[in-house]
Amino acid sequence: MLRTAAVAGAAAPVSALGFAGTAEADSDVPQLRLPPATEAVTPFRLKVPEGLLRDLGRRLAATRWPEQETVPDRSQGAQLARVRKLVRYWQKHYDGRRLESRLNRFPQFRTKLDGLGFHFLHVRSKHANALPLILTHGWPGSVVEFLRTIAPLTDPTAHGGKASDAFHVVVPSLPGYGFSDRPSAPGWGIQRTAKAWDTLMHRLGYDRYVAQGGDWGAMITAELARLGPPGLASIHLNFFPEFEPPVGDPPTPEEQEALKKLEYFSTQEFGYFAEQGTRPQTIGYGLTDSPVGQASWIYEKFTAWTDSDGDPESVLGYDQMLDAIMAYWVPATATSSARFYWEANRGPVTFGPVQVPLGFSVFPGEVVPTPKVWAERAYGDKLVYFNKLPAGGHFAAFEQPALFVDELRKWGRLVR
Repeated sequence: MLRTAAVAGAAAPVSALGFAGTAEADSDVPQLRLPPATEAVTPFRLKVPEGLLRDLGRRLAATRWPEQETVPDRSQGAQLARVRKLVRYWQKHYDGRRLESRLNRFPQFRTKLDGLGFHFLHVRSKHANALPLILTHGWPGSVVEFLRTIAPLTDPTAHGGKASDAFHVVVPSLPGYGFSDRPSAPGWGIQRTAKAWDTLMHRLGYDRYVAQGGDWGAMITAELARLGPPGLASIHLNFFPEFEPPVGDPPTPEEQEALKKLEYFSTQEFGYFAEQGTRPQTIGYGLTDSPVGQASWIYEKFTAWTDSDGDPESVLGYDQMLDAIMAYWVPATATSSARFYWEANRGPVTFGPVQVPLGFSVFPGEVVPTPKVWAERAYGDKLVYFNKLPAGGHFAAFEQPALFVDELRKWGRLVR
């Protein structure tokens, strides 16, 4: 028989496993609280609670590590030795307020779009005829990807360009990502996000604008171009957003090579998509609770998808990779960001012709580098710019900001 008694001054209750305290301790876990958003455009500055950083240090120190992989390569996932080096740097050298400091150098805002609060950077150029541009990230990306491109895009005369190359730059966080709100009901997928971006650009006073994206950003940007809202002048992509590539019969040698890479990706690299697209809630528990779990989940993609021969440290460095990881850890968006895959699996999303001119840049380390013929078949005479770059991968702006900026300037000159 289990006997219980309330005794004054008694020790904290002990669970069946021998742990002091209660099972319901969510209120004790430090969390970032976002200010409520309204339809007004409200300035935002990131302030990471000190308790959240202390909690992060505690969790890193208490990591329970798995055994080493049984193969000498990354075919089983993020390799133990490399992840331990990343985490050691996180503990001993990374400035926990680095992300906060970097983001707060730029004007940031929050506003409510279609009932959901969104975070975004908005940097206006000093040049009067600058072209408004909205940049959209994907997963495991964030606004962090674009930070090194903002100054040269908005102030080209200080960065090797001409005043006529200038952009006003808007960089939003996707729904459930970064410092945007996390949806509390289904429905925030590709099409709804695309419509929200158009609302945002008009709310900021831009009657004519252009859009750019990679990964989910490419899907959203292409969807925007299919909707063809008034004011959207052109789009630029660095990722092919069509689920079914328009393969020739017979395919060209370049297409055959692309199809081999697509087959490899579909069979060897697709696990994250299947999990996040079907069970985002389940994967979210571990990633939200364990910083090493969250870091390794993202680091694996930096390893596989950067143009680095499996050595993302050589391209991005530990500090930048950890900035990107902190953009998920600080707001605890592992689950809500993964849920975007679940939403995308259920639509609505369309494929087919776009309504505006389109530019396309192919970076060689992309998961599947796009053959020009695919872009031509998909977009016809709307394809006004196409170029292949000598370096860079899936995270083009993050890996090669100078090349990325140059591509946007070249495309922009054709559509201004």
